[in-house]
Amino acid sequence: MDLEPTIPTLFGMPRALIGMLHLGPLPGSPGHRRGEPSIDLHIERAVTEAETYRAAGFHALMIENMFDRPYLRSQVGPEVVATMAVIGREVCRAVPLPLGVQVLAAANEEAIAVAVACGGSFVRVEGFVFAHVADEGLVEADAGPLLRYRSAIGAEHIRVFADIKKKHSSHAITADVDIVETAKAAEFALADGVIVTGMSTGHAADPDEVTAVTRGVGIPVFVGSGITPDNVAAFAAADGLIVGSSVKQRGDWRMPLDPVAVQRMADAFRAATGTSR
Repeated sequence: MDLEPTIPTLFGMPRALIGMLHLGPLPGSPGHRRGEPSIDLHIERAVTEAETYRAAGFHALMIENMFDRPYLRSQVGPEVVATMAVIGREVCRAVPLPLGVQVLAAANEEAIAVAVACGGSFVRVEGFVFAHVADEGLVEADAGPLLRYRSAIGAEHIRVFADIKKKHSSHAITADVDIVETAKAAEFALADGVIVTGMSTGHAADPDEVTAVTRGVGIPVFVGSGITPDNVAAFAAADGLIVGSSVKQRGDWRMPLDPVAVQRMADAFRAATGTSR
C-alpha cells in the first residue's frame, strides 16, 4: 500500500487531469528536417500549448516525442535526450505545473534522465513488468535496472508511472496473467502508479478494467488513452486521466491543440469529479 498520498502531494488535487504535449519531429528522427522546426519553434509551440492547458485548469503536463516515428526500441540517441531536456526545462520555467516525461518507445532510463535535467516530476514508462510484443518488437521488463538507475543518479523524487497491458502491443505471451495481476506485479516492483489504456492511441480503456485495477492495488491508477468529455464520468475510479488526442483539432493527435476542446475537457472533468480549478 502506498504510504504517501501521491496524487495530492504531486498534483495538489485528489484527482489529476494531465495534458499531453506531443513534440514535433526531433533531431535524428525520419520526420525531422534540418532547421525546420528549430529548437526555438519546438519550445514556442510546447510553451503555448502548456499555457493553454494551465488556463483551462489542467493539473499537470507531459512531454512525449510522439512524432519521432518509427520509434526505436528501448533506446534513443543523445540528441533526443538533450532536445527533450531543453524543451522540458523551458516548459517548466514558463508554466509552473508538474511535468511528466515519456520517451518512445520504452526508453525509460532516458525519460528519467530528461525529467531530472528539466525539473520534471514523473515519468511514464513501458515494459516495467512482464514482456510484451510492441510495434518495435519484444519489450522486456526493466523494473529492476530502471529503479536502480533512478537511485544511482539520485532521482528518487521522480515518480514512475508504469503502463500495464499497454496499447499498441500484443500480450499473448502473458495471456494467463490478467490486468489486475499485472498491476499487482508493478506495485510489488515498486512502481509509483500504473496506467491503463485502450488498444491504441485515442481508444478508450475499459472502465470495468480500470475499476478492477483500482480495487486490486494500493497505488494510483491512471487512464492513459481515449479520454473524452463524453466518457470522463465512466472513469470515476481512476486517480488521474492523461489526455491528448481528444483535445486536438478534429480529435487527431497529429493536429494542433484546440483551446475550445481543452476547456471542454477540463469542464467535463470538474463536473464529473466535483473538483475545482
